Amino acid sequence: MHRRHALALLGSACLAPAFALPGAAQATRTERVIDRGAIADTIGKRTAAFVALDGETNEAFLLDPAGADTRHPPFSTFKIPNLLIALETGAARGLDHQITWDPARRPAAAYWPKEWRQDQTLATAFTRSAAWSFQDLALRIGAARYREDLRRFGYGDANVPDGSDSFWLDDPDPARRLTVSPREQAAFLLAAIEGRLGLRPETLAALDKVAALKAKDGVTLYGKTGAGPLRPGDYDGAFQGWLAGYVRRPQKRPVSYALYVTGPSFSSIRQFRQDMSEALLRQIGVLPAGW
Repeated sequence: MHRRHALALLGSACLAPAFALPGAAQATRTERVIDRGAIADTIGKRTAAFVALDGETNEAFLLDPAGADTRHPPFSTFKIPNLLIALETGAARGLDHQITWDPARRPAAAYWPKEWRQDQTLATAFTRSAAWSFQDLALRIGAARYREDLRRFGYGDANVPDGSDSFWLDDPDPARRLTVSPREQAAFLLAAIEGRLGLRPETLAALDKVAALKAKDGVTLYGKTGAGPLRPGDYDGAFQGWLAGYVRRPQKRPVSYALYVTGPSFSSIRQFRQDMSEALLRQIGVLPAGW
């Protein structure tokens, strides 16, 4: 969709003080509210909050502005900062870094897919979303380093309890749970890929390699999903989930985005996360026509 036509589908623009961007001075962004009415039937019984930040135009696109600033556990979307921190600290030497599965220490849960029940590399741990691999890395990195880097990244509340290897998941104790908002996820991602967080180019290249989802006409969509039960431990009930990532496009600065959704079951959000994100990115003119 042509960008001019896409903007006609949005609510009126307003100038608003920007949230604090990691690695940059505070700025003013033009905020545009996406018309929910046009996609209400698609959302159905789910809830959805979405933020996209355009590095080229300095615009913020919001679906459910209040929800954009509400924090939730990041679940597997945390594999993005986890991968970056692991590479920057040397806890992992590269995407081919080997992570050995010890079934005695990390016994397989009933819901584990077959591809989790084996040794991993950093790359396969990311693409297969093998939680235990990043839990092992978390113990090597340590809570103090996580807190330091997450504060520098502007990533949520940076709540990382000492000794925890599951702080980004669904710990039933809220005091031991990291939370982040869609706006904070998007701001962190844009700062990271635009080089404002001081990360090494090879670290960012590694993220590009494992996070690529889809490409067309020179435009590439990157992202990582995440999901967990709304009530910790209740895997048969309502679910919450994410897709957080970015879009690289020719001769323009990138766009970052984060979608947070809830639904009556995991199956109700599993594919919806990517479908909805792509639809919204098309609607605001970031993805090309026919994507």
